[in-house]
Amino acid sequence: MKKTYQIDVDCANCANKMEDAANKTEGVKNAVVNFMTLKMNVEFEEGQDPKQVMQVVRKNCKKVEDDCEIFL
Repeated sequence: MKKTYQIDVDCANCANKMEDAANKTEGVKNAVVNFMTLKMNVEFEEGQDPKQVMQVVRKNCKKVEDDCEIFL
């Protein structure tokens, strides 16, 4: 399953940190952050609950870039 989320982040480097954190989260098959459109496209591993996984993604992103936001 794939979903797109609106994000708020200040710089391209911060967006890269968010992308790395999302891709290291269990349950995420692939995540791509587009800084120009302020969107995060996430593909979830089969059988995962996107809402639960995204809660963890949000926490992991906040650890690397505390000013970021993911609108779930």
